[in-house]
This record gives sequence, C-alpha cells and structure tokens, in this order.
Amino acid sequence: MNRVQGKVALVTGAARGQGRAHAVKLAEEGADVIVTDLCAPVAGVDYVSATEAELAATVEMVEKHGRRAVSAVADVRDLAALDHLVEAGTEQLGRLDIVVANAGIVTWGRFWEMTPQRWQDMIDINLTGVYHTLRAAAPAMIAAGNGGSIIATSSTAGIKSLPGQAHYSAAKHGVVGLIKTAAIELAPYRIRANTIHPWGVNTAMAVFGGEQEKLFADNPSYSASMGQILFDPPISEPEDIANTVLFLASDESRTITAAQLTVDHGATRI
Repeated sequence: MNRVQGKVALVTGAARGQGRAHAVKLAEEGADVIVTDLCAPVAGVDYVSATEAELAATVEMVEKHGRRAVSAVADVRDLAALDHLVEAGTEQLGRLDIVVANAGIVTWGRFWEMTPQRWQDMIDINLTGVYHTLRAAAPAMIAAGNGGSIIATSSTAGIKSLPGQAHYSAAKHGVVGLIKTAAIELAPYRIRANTIHPWGVNTAMAVFGGEQEKLFADNPSYSASMGQILFDPPISEPEDIANTVLFLASDESRTITAAQLTVDHGATRI
C-alpha cells in the first residue's frame, strides 16, 4: 500500500475501462488524481461511448479511498482544454507527478477502404491526443521539480501490426516513438516515460462484433496474424493493466524509462 503516496496523477480516458482502473488503483495507493474523458460519441465508432455519469462515478470511486479528484470533460484533440485542466488540477492539488495518457478509440477496416476521415480521427485521438497530453503536462511536472513518470497506453498493435487496423497500428507505433523521445528529453528532470502494450482487455472497446466480426469473417486469413500463447485468463481485466501502470508510476521502476512493457498474453512474442 501507499506506493504512490502524496503524488498527483493525470489520467485521460478515465470515465470507465482501463482509465478508470488506473485512476482508482493510483488512488488506492495514495495518489490524488486529475481525471478527464470526452464523454461523447466519436463518429464511426461502433461501441457505446463513455458518459459524464461514468466520469462522475470514477471520481466517487477515487474519493472512497480518501483521495482528492479534479475532473473535467475534455477532448484530447483540444490542447487548450488539456492546458486548462492541468492548470486547474495542479492549482487545487499542488503538483503533478504521474501522467497516464490512456484515452483512445478503436475502429476497423482495410486501409484502402476506410475513409480519409476515419484515418484522421484515429491519428488525432490516439497519437496527437497523447502528444497534447504530454505537451500540457510536462511543463507542470518540470516546474514542480519532483521528477515523475509518464505512462502512455500503446497496444500489441504498437509492436506487431494487425490486419484491419492500419490506422490504429500506425497511431500506436507512433506513440512508442513519441514516448522514446520524451524519455530522452525529460531524463534531465528525472521524469521517466514508458509505454504499455495490452492485448485484449475486457472493456466496451473490446467487445467482438460489428465491423470487427465482419472483417474477420470476410478475411479468414487475418486470424493467423493475431494470436496469444497464454489463455488462462483468456482476456485481461482492466485491473491487470492498472497493476502495470502502478508499477511504472511508483519508485519501484525508478530505473526504467523508454521501455515497452507488454501486458499481452505473449501475443507479441510469437
């Protein structure tokens, strides 16, 4: 317990799923949190989007652990909104030590069949959104002078490209490059930066059906490039990923930076 006691964390995409699990886990271990989510539909996404009520529920879960929470609805595509959130959060909570750039979407389609807008939305949210998060947070972390840890959610697709996911794979590979550079540039300030790479996680985004189901039914050869080697459990729970986030946020990982930590049932190793 108390592995991040007294620290303050920013978590994007925190209304539910992995983001909520990260915020609650960090609160359990002593951190106050700044949480945000879009809480609105994104065009072309075929699963139900998070809501303001779910973001409020995340805040309640944090507060049940005796920690403070600052929350706001914000779009990671909007740098000004993130700047305002970080400013408000650090004013109320006093510092910023941990950033979990988790917000993201998933859509499906072969690259020559998807619309240019579908490509652009993916890059804007899953890659540029991470840049905006770091751009808003890094000055506050540097000014605080306490060092810190940045954790960005990439994916198995950030290491091993997946069929029907050219845009997603490109964005998640891009996150790796961004975080590696951030690790170099922030090292003099004792701020570490790493990526985590989940495989399937039991959230609304991972429900098999719709576009994904049709894509694999129409192209059975694609299944051969997927795969995992650990099937017990068959899918990760958000808390499994949150445990990795906690490790990277804590001083237990103080010598780890620019790393790609796979939490993927072995999917990138075969």
